[in-house]
Amino acid sequence: MTGSDEDLRVAGLRAAVSRLRRELAAHPGEFPDRGIAEDELAALAAMTIEGAPEIPRLRRSLLLIAGAIGSVSALSRGLSAVRDAVELFGEPPRR
Repeated sequence: MTGSDEDLRVAGLRAAVSRLRRELAAHPGEFPDRGIAEDELAALAAMTIEGAPEIPRLRRSLLLIAGAIGSVSALSRGLSAVRDAVELFGEPPRR
């Protein structure tokens, strides 16, 4: 921790989400599910502000984002960074 109580996983997720949001905004091409990706990235960004995100919700958002932009190769590195950041939170608890 660097002078705060912030979870480094949350900070990493926030940075990865911010990067992918910028990349998506700068991407000139349109694709059918762009709005879904933008909405879910906004939801992830909000979760990082609220504190420790709910793991099932993180994973759901990741799946929706991956489905929405998975075929856009120019965004694959940013998507991988978000996926890696989500993976740091571990698996959701079993029911």
